[in-house]
This record gives sequence, structure tokens and C-alpha cells, in this order.
Amino acid sequence: MSKKTQSAEGAMVEYVTAMIGGQLFGLPISRVQDVFMPERVTRVPLASREIAGVLNLRGRIVTVVDMRSRLGLPKDEDGKTAMAVGVDLRGESYGLLIDQIGEVLRLPEDGKEENPVNLDPRMAKLAGGVHRLDGQLMVVLDVDRVLELETKTQMAA
Repeated sequence: MSKKTQSAEGAMVEYVTAMIGGQLFGLPISRVQDVFMPERVTRVPLASREIAGVLNLRGRIVTVVDMRSRLGLPKDEDGKTAMAVGVDLRGESYGLLIDQIGEVLRLPEDGKEENPVNLDPRMAKLAGGVHRLDGQLMVVLDVDRVLELETKTQMAA
């Protein structure tokens, strides 16, 4: 019998929260490698606008994905320093450029709902569901869907 922690509410899932364009997003903590401030991002010629560039992070080459662009949002003009959430997909390292990192939330697994029909289609195609929090909707990012742009970009080349 496994020792999986079950509380009275059932199984719990942890999310790293991030703000992008005023919307709260959650990334499953199991997919997050690190959080960092991207420095010296090198633009990649002929890359799609969703690719901010690449950088060297502790000896690894990391592809930086501009989440505002990925979500079809305008560039952030307030001058704040962007943050990045490091994720991995099939051995490749990526940094998801976000506006602001939040806290880690521990939420009941059965509290996650399907995407609402009125969720912006740009968010819905990258979301793996939502959690309704007090006065706020947290969109759960599906990291695999977010990074699907790579295969499209490579096929176009």
C-alpha cells in the first residue's frame, strides 16, 4: 500500500503561480525545474516571434519562450524586469518568460475543472483546466501544449 498523502479533501496538487498579462496561471510544480531572471537573451534569426531567444543558464542552452507573445498578448511596456520559469521537455531546456512569479499553491486535485466555454481561445489552447480561487480564476498551463510551437517552427524550416 502506498503512502500517498491524502487529506480529508483528497489528493492535493501543487502549482507554481505566475502572472502573465494580468491573468493568474499555474504550472504543475512537477514540471518546474527552476525560476530565474533571464539575462543576455540572444535573439535567434528567423525564429518565430514566440521565441524570445536563447541563453546560457549554468552551462545549459535554454530556449526562451515569450509567454505574452504565445498567448497573443501585447508586449509589456511598464519596464518591469521579466522572470522566467525553467521547464524541460524531452531533455530540452526551456524558459517561459512571464511577468511575475507568485507563490506555490496546494490545491485539491478534484478542484480542477475543464476549461470554461467563455475562456479566451488563446488561453484555452494552452490550458489543461482551471481552478476557481477566491475571486480569481487560475488557468493551469499544459507545459506540453505551450511548447508545441517548437515542432511547428522546425517543420516550417
